[in-house]
Amino acid sequence: MTHVVTDNCRGCRYTDCVASCPVACFHVNEVRVYIDPAVCIDCSACIPACPVHAIVEEFDLAEDQQHWIRINAEAAQRYPVIRARMSPLDGAEARRQQLGL
Repeated sequence: MTHVVTDNCRGCRYTDCVASCPVACFHVNEVRVYIDPAVCIDCSACIPACPVHAIVEEFDLAEDQQHWIRINAEAAQRYPVIRARMSPLDGAEARRQQLGL
């Protein structure tokens, strides 16, 4: 099993999860982060670190969220690894409120 970053990350890009990861499995683009399933060790440290509840264990994904497994795997091959916390995107707090968190 692996962990998956879902749509809640889009537009926020809080990177508290990255700081908690012992193996550098996160990749980043201009709007969000992704988890490389080949590197993730399933430690779950990232789940409570995410302020927008964007990270889910693969087996906990709802049926309509299964596409995020493929999206994370493919994006991890395209985008660079992120190893340190970045500032959230402008509007991240508004997105967090929109999500009800």
